Amino acid sequence: MQPMLAELARELPRGDFLYEPKWDGFRCLASVTSSQVELRSRNGRPLARYFPEIVAALARLPDVALDGELMIATVRGSDFGALLNRVHPSQSRVDELSRTTPASYVVFDLIDEPSQPFAERRARLEKLPLSLPIALTPLTDDPDQAGAWLADTERRGIDGVVAKHRASRYEPGRRGWIKVKPLRTAECVVGGFRPQLDVTGVASLLLGLYDGGALIHVGVASQFRAAQRRELFHELVPIATALERHPWEHGFNLGRSPMGRLPGSAGRWVAGEMTQDWVPVRPIRVCEVAYDKIDEGVRFRHPARFLRWRPDRDARSCLLDQLAC
Repeated sequence: MQPMLAELARELPRGDFLYEPKWDGFRCLASVTSSQVELRSRNGRPLARYFPEIVAALARLPDVALDGELMIATVRGSDFGALLNRVHPSQSRVDELSRTTPASYVVFDLIDEPSQPFAERRARLEKLPLSLPIALTPLTDDPDQAGAWLADTERRGIDGVVAKHRASRYEPGRRGWIKVKPLRTAECVVGGFRPQLDVTGVASLLLGLYDGGALIHVGVASQFRAAQRRELFHELVPIATALERHPWEHGFNLGRSPMGRLPGSAGRWVAGEMTQDWVPVRPIRVCEVAYDKIDEGVRFRHPARFLRWRPDRDARSCLLDQLAC
């Protein structure tokens, strides 16, 4: 079964909704029977072998199908990097990590009867004998309480808030829930772009921020309308430049990271080792972008959203410390 999804909104909806924290981890569907426990990622990837402590805890439950989030909780919230490290090919390493960085499974839906209204599924879920490392997500019908969660995501270790209508069915693959995330903004230097391959247009902007005189690649902006992609292409082609003496002539994201390469995140490019699939531009244009999460303090986890050009900003004044705010 595919998981039910959520549509991004800028404000919490009001009405006959129930609200939950949006946890910062791996979305995971769990199927528990008397003979086995199966864990699947959002994309159907099997996860059970990487989280034996979760499998053992779920095996104590009666037959059930659950939707939830795998995460590694710390005093500062969810440690997404440690969670990524848990997906390791070596069984001995998997066993070691299950002891040193144990995961939790935060459950937020019971999906064995998907046609039931959400409020009824939640009532049944609350009757399950859950015990750590399996936990039931908090829930409120008070939009003000949900707003307080949203305003304090950093301290609570959550990624936002999800609103679910009381009467909603569980519809696999459909964006029937509503998620709201706190957006932050940064003013970034455009160091290059990746062109679309089939038509004239910009596929993504490569964004950077200065740190100690070096232009650090922090992520991409890739969400544009078709007309906007063409406009950006015609704006940036006049300032295209040779790779020689460009801040990234020797590559970007050269340091290895435990975060790996997340979809849409700041990719890695090494001159001489990889095909150059991007066009360098003179680092003089500044744009304001909106982003949600950062990893390792230096890169956007997801593609940022282009807001506007900032002709009033000098590129050299766009510093990495913006991401620490």
